[in-house]
Amino acid sequence: MHATEFLKKKSPDVPAITVLFGDEPHFKRGVRERIEEIVLGGDEDAASTRFPGEQADLQSVLDEVRTVSMWGDTRLVVVEDADKFVSNFRSGLEKYVPKPSKGSTLILEVNSWPKNTKLAKAVAASPDSTAIECKAIKGAALVRWLKDEAASVHEKKLGPDAAGLIVELAGDDLGLLSQELSKLSAYAGDRSEISVEDVTALVGGWSTKTTFEMLSAIRTGDIDSAMRQLDALLTAGEAPQRVLGGINYTYRRIMKGVDESSKGTPLAAALKSAGVFPREIGQTEQYLRRVGRPRAEQFRNVLLRADESVKGGGRLPDRVELERLLIALSGANAEPAAV
Repeated sequence: MHATEFLKKKSPDVPAITVLFGDEPHFKRGVRERIEEIVLGGDEDAASTRFPGEQADLQSVLDEVRTVSMWGDTRLVVVEDADKFVSNFRSGLEKYVPKPSKGSTLILEVNSWPKNTKLAKAVAASPDSTAIECKAIKGAALVRWLKDEAASVHEKKLGPDAAGLIVELAGDDLGLLSQELSKLSAYAGDRSEISVEDVTALVGGWSTKTTFEMLSAIRTGDIDSAMRQLDALLTAGEAPQRVLGGINYTYRRIMKGVDESSKGTPLAAALKSAGVFPREIGQTEQYLRRVGRPRAEQFRNVLLRADESVKGGGRLPDRVELERLLIALSGANAEPAAV
């Protein structure tokens, strides 16, 4: 079971032994806090003890697990960073798993948990123990997590476009993403949904908003407006590499749509499948039909050359390289053509 599945459950079962394995501390913390809430139930008199895995010994941990507090009948014991602990006391843990203390809960937090070991097999086979995967998630799974987190924690709807943009702008660190969601929820206020515009304004800031406006001008053929936006970005100190990164982010999806349409998929459907924002599909479709397929299919090479130049392989100043790129992408003087 992955941590995302456990955290979705309204009333998950908590056995006597839970192993949290993987490299994502945000998931480990979330599952541990949920278990604490279930096991201790907010009881101030209930006992909770943590051991550092590098220093803990099995006898001390099990003594703590088996000791019933005079103030409560439930104990929660956590061994943090327990890889060394598991390695050193594997034999003793193998003996404990089949007959754990029923009145307490033991949590082992590890990075590595090979499923072919005797201990892992014993945990998997016992009704009194479980192992929860706390590994990092990427791609579609990360977008789903953001949407679920927005709904369950902040009671906000977060569409796939807005969720995907958060990941593009903020990265895939779950702790940071959680903070961004909190800010976005507060920013949205009484509105029920966090929009792409909210993400652009708050996570990306002025530079991201300006980059998107520049690219919109490119799609409509307004090269003068696009040049003004580029000048504003560079004058404000935005790094040319970052500006180019924003252009590449948008055009990766456009080029994927062009490739898909070449296989017979209708252009609008191809752009949607490629991840182009729904509100931009109509404008992007008109843009591609204006510039024509032959020129559109050259955009990937144009972008690659600009990338090499801005990263130090060109003789011209970065501003000039970016200006030339915008002119090439705009399809200036292009007649309407089939795509």
